[in-house]
Amino acid sequence: MGLTGIDLVDPEDWPMLRKYNLTPAMTQGKAVITDGWNRKENHDRLERDLRERIALAAEAKVPNAIAFSGNRRGLSDEEGRDNCILGLRRVAGFAEDRGVTICVELLNSKVDHKDYQCDHTRWGVELVKAVDSPRVKLLYDIYHMQIMEGDVIRTIRDNIRYIGHFHTGGVPGRHELDDTQELQWRTIARAIADLNFDGWVAHEFVPAKDPLTGLRQAVELCTV
Repeated sequence: MGLTGIDLVDPEDWPMLRKYNLTPAMTQGKAVITDGWNRKENHDRLERDLRERIALAAEAKVPNAIAFSGNRRGLSDEEGRDNCILGLRRVAGFAEDRGVTICVELLNSKVDHKDYQCDHTRWGVELVKAVDSPRVKLLYDIYHMQIMEGDVIRTIRDNIRYIGHFHTGGVPGRHELDDTQELQWRTIARAIADLNFDGWVAHEFVPAKDPLTGLRQAVELCTV
């Protein structure tokens, strides 16, 4: 199909990917969406886990490690962001030294991840700016951000320097990137390519039909 990598594969399966010339493009480890960097009491545990993942990733030439803000649970956006900044600064230098990018994922809090804090691009960009590391960026999930704010292409163009990774998924339903969906995926892919983005665009949809047929269609649609 022309794929060169696969996201979120556990380390024990990395050798299998390498056997077929595929890069493990993103590692998750023990990172949990609901319990993230927005709470100081999580920082010690998350730092240990992320350092361990970064070290493994660097050794295996895995380019990215995912991170999550966590759910609000009553925290203001300002306090949650400030806590994320403090926490991620603890690991940013470690990531820089090993050439691995920490990608904080933008998720929707409207449909799939109620109460998740990093649910708007502006919030995530402010976080990345404050951490001020070339190895701390955003995972811009197009599916999630279409649900939360739309205006996808303009947002990507305005913030590409803060984006380290992309996910796709059809809206609505997070299914195949086909003619049942509201986004023009080829146009989005062309906009990303025109910005000379040199990272990964990973297809993270939930197949409603034959998975490999849907994946092939997504790859062809987004190859520009």
